[in-house]
Parts: sequence; C-alpha cells; structure tokens
Amino acid sequence: MAIEPLTTNSASPARRAYWLKTLHQWHWISSALCLVGLLLFALTGITLNNASRIGATPKVTSLKQQLPPPVAALLNAPGTPRGDKGSAPLPPALRDWIAQHLKLELDARDAEWSPEEVYLSLPRPGGDAWLRVDRASGALEYELTDRGWISFLNDLHKGRNTGAAWSWFIDVFAAACLVFSITGLFILKMHAGHRPITWPMVGAGLVIPLVLAILFIH
Repeated sequence: MAIEPLTTNSASPARRAYWLKTLHQWHWISSALCLVGLLLFALTGITLNNASRIGATPKVTSLKQQLPPPVAALLNAPGTPRGDKGSAPLPPALRDWIAQHLKLELDARDAEWSPEEVYLSLPRPGGDAWLRVDRASGALEYELTDRGWISFLNDLHKGRNTGAAWSWFIDVFAAACLVFSITGLFILKMHAGHRPITWPMVGAGLVIPLVLAILFIH
C-alpha cells in the first residue's frame, strides 16, 4: 500500500491527526532517550568552552613496588620483545600480580618494551596514568593523575579514552537526537500555519551561527 506524502493544508483532518500523533509519539520517545545525554553534553559544552576559566588542581598518586623474583623473571623470559624497541602485552601472571597488589585491572593492551624497561600508558577520562617496570631489577612504578570530575565529564563529551561502549553510546545518542530534531521539524511544519513566527525562528537558528562563523571565525 502506497503511503501518501505528508502535507499540511490538503491533508484530511483524520490523516493530519494521524501524522501529528505519530510524530508526537516519536518526538517524546526520542526526547526521553536524549534528555540526560543532552543535559550532559550541554553542560560539558559550557565547561569546555570556558576551560581556561575553570581552575583545577591535578591530584597525583604514585606507587612503588618490588616484583618478586619469579614474576620479575617473566620480563626476560623467552618470547618477550628484544632489541631496541618492541610492543607486546604484559605477561598474564604479571597482570594478575598487579591486580592483586595494586588493585589495578589491566587488559591485554600493548606495552612498550625496551632493553631496560617496560612502559605501559594508561590514559583515562579525566586524567592519565602510566606504569613502568625495570627489566633488570623488577622495580615497578605506577603514577595516576586525576584532574577532577569536570575534566572527566569533558572527556566524556569528547569521547577521549572512553572505550568502545561509550563510543557506541554516542552513536546511539546522536541517532536519537536526529530523530528528536527531525520529528520536531515536521511538528513545526504542521503547526506553522497557525504560528507565523515559526519559520523566522527556525531561520534565525540557522542564520545566527552562520553569520558568526563567517564574520568572527578565521
């Protein structure tokens, strides 16, 4: 069955009521899905735009440990990277030891191996961290930098070091925002005949940022 195009003036009252009800349904569902995300991204848009005015004192935590000889020996076991540089995950037994003694869960990401040490970068939202192990002595050093919750939220906004799950969330959230905006546009179209200010307001939302970009962004 062919679907007749949505119109404003020529549609019968019953068809217009059907489309209006359908659009409102999609609009409120997408708005409910987007609500918290829109608040988060609007708030972090302000904090990102004024990042230089928002002071933050990073909190640095440093830990030092000595690996037991059997665990330290894994750093020079056959199959570990040799030569000037190489990349490979930390041995599973070493990751288990770190989880037990440092309460730090590490995945199988690649570390940087040199003849002297193994270095693992651990970037995270709102901060940074790294872990270094001396291959000869088994001395382990870990440092965590926490820049606060505002920096954490800003990194969520940018998707910085947030992992695959958050990346998928941003894609789904963006799709819901598109549904919210498009259904809102059609609802405006259906009410525009009784609200003459509708299209000038929509046009202003387009023209104002366009003029600002042309005149003031170089």
